Amino acid sequence: MTNFSQLVLVVATVLCGLVAGLFYAWSVSVMPGIGRLSDRGFMEAMQAMNRAILNPLFFISFMGCVLVLPASAFLVYERPLPLRFWLIAGAALLYIFGVFGITAGGNVPLNEALDRFTINGASEEAISNARRQFEARWLMLHQIRTVLSVVCFVLMVLACVVRSK
Repeated sequence: MTNFSQLVLVVATVLCGLVAGLFYAWSVSVMPGIGRLSDRGFMEAMQAMNRAILNPLFFISFMGCVLVLPASAFLVYERPLPLRFWLIAGAALLYIFGVFGITAGGNVPLNEALDRFTINGASEEAISNARRQFEARWLMLHQIRTVLSVVCFVLMVLACVVRSK
């Protein structure tokens, strides 16, 4: 393995770890914490956090995985296919179709619908209904992408430590 392919492997692993850690932290602290808020408080908090997370540091890690994972698999490709390749390729597929796919196809549309909801002036009943339409589905999708992102990270850690020829 060349120094460059090792560097790309480490970068891909770190990016996966950052995403898995972010999603894990949301699962075990952020969501349970704001879940205890009133409907209005929950909706305001989610709107604020969903707007705040759209920043360059988040995009570097989240989108970086989409680019760097397949690149890392490509860089370790050889015949016969080594275990390291399969671990990275598995992580890349899981991330792109699982983590990224669920986020883009599920969580983001829910976030966008939430962002369009105007809290000020809405009745408590309307706010409560909006929360019910958002929260359970968003949490379910989030838990799935959290588990998948942790699995991706574990696969990448294994790819870093597995012995090759």
